[in-house]
Amino acid sequence: MKSAPYDNIVFRDIDKSAALADTVSKKLDKLERYCGDIISSRVVLEAPHQHKHKGKQFKASVELALSGNPLTISNEDESIHRAVNAAFASAERCLKERGDRRKAMRYQSVAIPETEE
Repeated sequence: MKSAPYDNIVFRDIDKSAALADTVSKKLDKLERYCGDIISSRVVLEAPHQHKHKGKQFKASVELALSGNPLTISNEDESIHRAVNAAFASAERCLKERGDRRKAMRYQSVAIPETEE
């Protein structure tokens, strides 16, 4: 998937931060270890309007276009860094589970019916 470092990171109502963009690009590279068939990715970092009870909540969304089914994961937190870390941790878990299911399907043995003589 190797693309330009910051072309797939969208900042909405948040000032662009080089440190945050570097963190996101490193985490995207790390996701490729678990799933090599990522076609494209998009990360949206946003600060929605202030919530009445929860205060200011930041939202991080990770959208991965995979061969097969796309994967979209979002997380909200009071800190944008914690929201990013939690969203990528969840994406990593999903990709690991997807890889484990593929391996299990690959190594399932086909039952051969026994013939009676």
